[in-house]
Amino acid sequence: MSDNKNVNNLATVILAAGMGKRLKWDAPKALAPANGKYLVDYVVSSLKKFYRDNKISGELFFITGHRKDEVEAHLTKNYKDLNLPWTTLVQENQNGTGDAIRTYFEKAKSAQSFAYTLVICADTPLITEAELKILWDKRENVEAIAATFVTKNPTGYGRIARGKTGFKIVEEKDCSQAERKIEEVNAGLYIVKTKYLNEFLKRLNNNNKSGEFYLTDLFQENQNVVASIFPDPHTFEGVNTLAQLEFIEMILRQRKIQELREQGVRFIDATATYIEQDVEVGPASIIYPNVFLQGKTKLGSSVIVETGSIIKNSKIEDKVQVKAHCYITDSVIQKSAAIGPFAHLRPETEIGPEVKIGNFVEIKKSRLGKGAKVSHLSYVGDADIGEESNLGCGFITCNYDGQKKHKTIIGDRTFVGSDSQVVAPVTIGNDCYVASSTTITHNMPDGSFAISRGRQVTKEGLAKKFLKTPKS
Repeated sequence: MSDNKNVNNLATVILAAGMGKRLKWDAPKALAPANGKYLVDYVVSSLKKFYRDNKISGELFFITGHRKDEVEAHLTKNYKDLNLPWTTLVQENQNGTGDAIRTYFEKAKSAQSFAYTLVICADTPLITEAELKILWDKRENVEAIAATFVTKNPTGYGRIARGKTGFKIVEEKDCSQAERKIEEVNAGLYIVKTKYLNEFLKRLNNNNKSGEFYLTDLFQENQNVVASIFPDPHTFEGVNTLAQLEFIEMILRQRKIQELREQGVRFIDATATYIEQDVEVGPASIIYPNVFLQGKTKLGSSVIVETGSIIKNSKIEDKVQVKAHCYITDSVIQKSAAIGPFAHLRPETEIGPEVKIGNFVEIKKSRLGKGAKVSHLSYVGDADIGEESNLGCGFITCNYDGQKKHKTIIGDRTFVGSDSQVVAPVTIGNDCYVASSTTITHNMPDGSFAISRGRQVTKEGLAKKFLKTPKS
């Protein structure tokens, strides 16, 4: 057993075994989605920063249970490079938080080697490293410390019943009428001396109305335990219902927007803007209402994103203007380009600098060179378009033959007239001119001209044969 004077030795037990039955969500509770990430991700992120900033050594232990394979798969995929050791331990039967900690001590060989043990729930994404540090700094000279807060509506929370020394936590089902009126409640976040915790578990019982083993029983009057009151009750908000999840997501978005605002991003109406956790936005950018920035999206400086646009997992460089109602996914847009309004950029699209993509244009898996233009009502798929080339209204790449996709290559400074099509695979060289209403089926060398429309025939006076004239 390590000496408790080793103040930088901490194990964290993350309670991630819950089903989340009231959420009615097809996933374990720890993997409920929240603003572009999952509940457990926020907890891990805060813990990582807490350990790093305070130079703490230790390990994370995830207690899994319901749909444990999914939780473990998520952790394995996303936390290979966490720079903090972690492992998962299975709680076979969910018999309360005390049983979860007992599972930890039974299955983790290193459990008793840590001076302190921190216990945190996987469904509390609003807890930051700041709250963790406050508890950590108060842990010395006590056996255990619990986070608490005061609320006018304590329903559902364990009440804090303080004694002359120490305190106890009374779960709501076990409260007397007097205890139900207590407004200081348990936040579910604890730091405990490992030796004290281990001794407590030996005498833990389930003599309560739920028939579960309560970890909260380790806090008792006349013991050297402390309840630390935090001012903001929302910090410890857990997720049991979809309404609570929605409320937490709102707070997460507000935090994200405030972070970006402090970095110089202007929001026209932040209450109607949706920005997920991993999004980056450079200074002097302007975000209009009803914009969704999602996933790993990264915007440079002085970017304008107008109303109704949705951008997912895309990189947008400096001084780009995304006009109203564009949908952009897994794409790259380089400096000073203009997109939209009503444009759709599909995955693997690369828009070069100073490119103009106009209204009702769809681009898919294509590269457009510097200064190229696709201004109206066009589809460009599986194509490489050269610099300064101009594709007219109604242009279409016919890239699919019913079985395979084929590539179109158009060189630099080439003009393609309106209502033209290219039947891939085909290559059009530099400095070419394609007349309007032309279908290109063969390669064109540099500097060539192509026209394939049918010959026009005009019959004077014949229109009356086809036009309906009103009866007199």
